[in-house]
Parts: sequence; C-alpha cells; structure tokens
Amino acid sequence: MDFTYFKNQINAIKNNDLGGITSQFKLVPEIRIKISEETIKKSNPRKAAVLCLFYPDSEGKTVFLLTKRASYKGTHSAQISFPGGKADEEDKTFADTALRELEEEVGVDRNSVQLIRQISDTYIPPSNFMVTPFIGYLNNKPNYVTNEEVAEIIEVQLDDLLDDSKISSVELDTSYMKKIAVPCFLLNEQVVWGATAMILSEIKDLIKES
Repeated sequence: MDFTYFKNQINAIKNNDLGGITSQFKLVPEIRIKISEETIKKSNPRKAAVLCLFYPDSEGKTVFLLTKRASYKGTHSAQISFPGGKADEEDKTFADTALRELEEEVGVDRNSVQLIRQISDTYIPPSNFMVTPFIGYLNNKPNYVTNEEVAEIIEVQLDDLLDDSKISSVELDTSYMKKIAVPCFLLNEQVVWGATAMILSEIKDLIKES
C-alpha cells in the first residue's frame, strides 16, 4: 500500500469500530479463548503498552515495525514483538509508556511519532501482563539504534499483513499445553504468534474496514 494512500485512511482508522476480541481471537489457539475475563481480573495483571509504528519505506510503500527480542532466560525470549514494555511510575499515560519504550529500544524520538489511536487491550497469560496497544506513524523512515533488548529490526509490508495467505498455523509448546496448533502470521519468514498476532489481527481488520 502506498504511504500517501495509508495517510488518507487515517481518519477512518481513528473512527472505525474496533474488532476487540472478535478480531483478536482469530489468531489464538482454542484453549486461550477459554481464559475468561473473570480469571484475568482475578490474576491482577501488570500493565504494559506497545506501539505499532507505520512509516514509508525507500519506495514509498507502507511498512510497520516489529522486533525480534534478544535471547534471555525469560518468557518472551527471541519472540517477535512490537516495541513496548511495562509501565513505569514516570509514565503519565499508557501512550507515554509505549513511546518511551519505542525510544529506548530502537532509538526513535518519541516526540516525532504521530499517534493515531489506542486499540483493544490484550492479555498475555505467561507473563500476566495486560497490554495496551497503540497505532502511530512517522512521515519518514527512521534510523534505528537498538538497545540490548532487541536482536533484530523487522520491517513488514502492510500489504503482507492484509494478505490472508500470510495466515498459517504452527505446532508450538505454550504455557497452557505442549505441542498445540497455534494460529500465526508468516511475515518476513518469521512466525508471529501470541499477543503480537492478536494485536495485528485487530489492526488488519481495522485497516481493511477503512
């Protein structure tokens, strides 16, 4: 999708109804659907925020940013994700959290980002986080400077996200079950699943309606 065309859709993206769990649950294993809102509330999840950042590539096509996490002894080691992380006391809003984390992880000046909107919260059972996602954009391709949390920058064509053939399923070990079929996006030869896929599924539906 041409970036000029994408920017022309921003008002519609801002104002269209969100798909919520209807969109998110297109990209989760059946067992995840069974985790009730009551169970989530009782778990008293920690708060976090992430940002899906759109911008033009060198050919003027719309891309968005994903990162591959560095390997470490933790729940989300080496996974594909958005820039983001847990809320700090210094953050006045969850948008502040997402923008601060973007700057810390990949070196994008938080003040250069135009926020489009907040979308539906997403619960991550393994780490007990409730994540608030945001959509934003830059008018120019950024120069990334990554910190130790990021192993790789991944620029994905928006057209690939909108392409239904990029949806697949892989067998994974999750926190809920071993060797379970997990819906995913196959983007840039990467398997994108879990909360990141749930958020992308809502963004995909939102943009397709614009």
